[in-house]
Amino acid sequence: MSSETVSVEKPLVQIRNLKKYFNSGGVPLKAVNHLSLDIFQGETVGLVGESGCGKSTAGKTIIRLLEATDGEVFFEGKNIFTLSVTEMKKLRREVQIIFQDPYASLNPRMRIEDIIAEPLDIHGVVKGKKRKERVAELLKLVGLTPEHANRYPHEFSGGQRQRIGIARALALNPKFIVCDEPISALDVSIQAQVVNLLKDLQEKLGLTYLFIAHDLSMVKYISERVLVMYLGNMVELADSDELYREPLHPYTQALLSAVPVPDPSKQSERIILEGDVPSPMNPPSGCVFRTRCQHAMDICAREIPQWKEMKPKHYTACHLYNEQKN
Repeated sequence: MSSETVSVEKPLVQIRNLKKYFNSGGVPLKAVNHLSLDIFQGETVGLVGESGCGKSTAGKTIIRLLEATDGEVFFEGKNIFTLSVTEMKKLRREVQIIFQDPYASLNPRMRIEDIIAEPLDIHGVVKGKKRKERVAELLKLVGLTPEHANRYPHEFSGGQRQRIGIARALALNPKFIVCDEPISALDVSIQAQVVNLLKDLQEKLGLTYLFIAHDLSMVKYISERVLVMYLGNMVELADSDELYREPLHPYTQALLSAVPVPDPSKQSERIILEGDVPSPMNPPSGCVFRTRCQHAMDICAREIPQWKEMKPKHYTACHLYNEQKN
C-alpha cells in the first residue's frame, strides 16, 4: 500500500512510554523501555533489531498478551490497559497476532477447520453451516482450498501452516495485526510468498500491521516506516526509504551494512559490532549502545541521548549526531 493512502490524521494505535520489565531474582529485566509510537490506519510499521532486543515482547505487550509494567496503549482512542476482561474480549475481534513459529502455534490434535474457527467459536460469531462456509472463505483468502479443512497440521508444509495461522488471525475481521516474525521460521523461497500474501490481504481488507522481523530486506519491502530497537530501547524511526538511504544511528548503520545487495560492487563496507549485547538486567549507563559503538564519547556514558526529530519524520537518539549538528 502506498504511503499516499495512509491516514495522516488520528492514529489507529497510539503507544505511549510503554515499559515491560520481568522480575529475575529481584532484579528488573528491562525487556521494553520507554517505547512510544503511532501507527496509522492502513500502514505497516516495521520493528527491527537483533534477537533479544525486545521486539516480540513489545508486540505482545502492545496487544496485552503480556501485561505492561507501565505506559499506555490506545486503540481507536481507548486505553486498552484499563479495559475489563469483558471489554478486552470484545477488543480481540479488532486486534490479532500472527505468531512466529507455524509449527508450535497450531494444535496438532485439532483439524484445520477447528483451528481456524476457534476464534469464531469463542466469540459466538457463526455456527453450523455458516461456520464451515466462513472457514472455506478464509482458506481461499490465504491461498489454500476448502478441502484442506479436514486435515491436521502435520500434513502441511511450514509455509502452508503459516497461511493457516494467518487465516485464523483474519477470522474475526480485525483492523490491526501484530506480525511477530511471521517469516523467520520459513525457508527463504517461501518467505517472499508469505510477505506478498500479507501485502495483498492488506490491500483487500484495509489491514494495519506491526511487522516484527530481523530480515531487513523484507522489512523494507513491506513497511512504510521502520522502528529500530536495541536492548529494549528505540534508537531510530523513519520512513522506510529514508532509513535505508541515510541511517543516522550507528547501530542502524551496522545492521544495514550487513544486508546483501544484488550488485556486489555496490555493497557498503561491513560494520562489525564489537563485544556482546549487554544484559537487559544490567544495561550500560547513558546510551545503551555505547559499549559496542565505535563512535562512543564521554557524554555517552553520562547521559541518556534524547529522542529527537533530526530531519522531517526522521527520529533518532544519539549523542554523536547531536554533536555533529551542533
